[in-house]
Amino acid sequence: MMLLGVLLFAVNDTLGKWLVGTYAVGQLLLVRSIAGLCAMMPFIRKVGPYAFLQAPRPGLQLLRVAFATLEGSLFFWALTELPLAEVMTYYMAAPIYVTAFSPFLLGERVGWRRWTAVAVGFIGVVLALHPTPGSISVGAVCALVGSLSYALFLVATRKLAGTPGTVLVTAQLLAALLFGGALVLAQGWTHPGILDLVLMLFLGIGSLCGNLCVNQSLRMAPASAVVPYQYTLILWGMLFGYLFFDEVIGPLTLAGAIIIIGAGLFIFLREQHLSSQAG
Repeated sequence: MMLLGVLLFAVNDTLGKWLVGTYAVGQLLLVRSIAGLCAMMPFIRKVGPYAFLQAPRPGLQLLRVAFATLEGSLFFWALTELPLAEVMTYYMAAPIYVTAFSPFLLGERVGWRRWTAVAVGFIGVVLALHPTPGSISVGAVCALVGSLSYALFLVATRKLAGTPGTVLVTAQLLAALLFGGALVLAQGWTHPGILDLVLMLFLGIGSLCGNLCVNQSLRMAPASAVVPYQYTLILWGMLFGYLFFDEVIGPLTLAGAIIIIGAGLFIFLREQHLSSQAG
C-alpha cells in the first residue's frame, strides 16, 4: 500500500509537470481543488458543520493551510524549470527540516545523533542545489522555499494532531481553491481539451487516493516497516522524468539525493528507536 501510494504521488507529480507546460499554476490548483472537494463531499457530510466550526486553534489552522498552499504552488512553479526528480529531491528533505525545527517549534529534544544527520542532510541539499555563481535558478529557489514550507506544514499538522483528518484536508483544499481562483483572475484561463481536463481532475483524485493508500499502509504495518519506502518517489521521478521529458539529473543532484535519503532514513529510524524505548 505504501509503494502504491508513492506511485500515485509520482504519477500525480508527472501529470502536474506535463500540464504546467501548457496551463498556468493557478488553473491547475483551481481544478485540482474542485476535484478533491467533490471526492471529499461524503466525508464532509459525515463529520457535519460543527467539526469545522469547533476546530481547535483557528490561527494555527490558517497558518497550516497557508503553508500547504504555498508549498503546492511552489512545487508546480519549480516544475516549470527543473527536472521532476530534482524537485522531488528537494521535497524529500522536508523531514530533515522538521527535525531541525522540532526543538524550537515543538519543544522536542533532538540528540546529537539526529543533529549530525540533519547537518549531513543539509550537505545533501547543498549538493543538489550545486550553487555556483549564476547557477541558482528561480526554479531551484521555488523548490527550496517550497520544501521548507512543506516542513512547516508538517510541523503545524503535528501540533494539530487532535483535529479530524477530514477537517484538515478540506481546509487545505478550500485554501488552494481560493488561491487558485485568485491566480486565474490574474493569469487568465486557458480552455483545456477533454483529455487535459480529465488529467487536471486526476490531480485532485490521485493525491487523495495516494494519501488513502499511505494511511492504510500505516494501519496495516509498523511505520518503521513501511515509511522508508516513501523514498522510492525519487526513483519514480528519475524514471518518469527520463521517459516523458527526456530528463537526466546531474551527478551532484544524484549524490545529494542519496545523502538526503540516507540522512532522512537515519532520523526516522532513530526516532522509532527512541519511541520504542519510551514506550
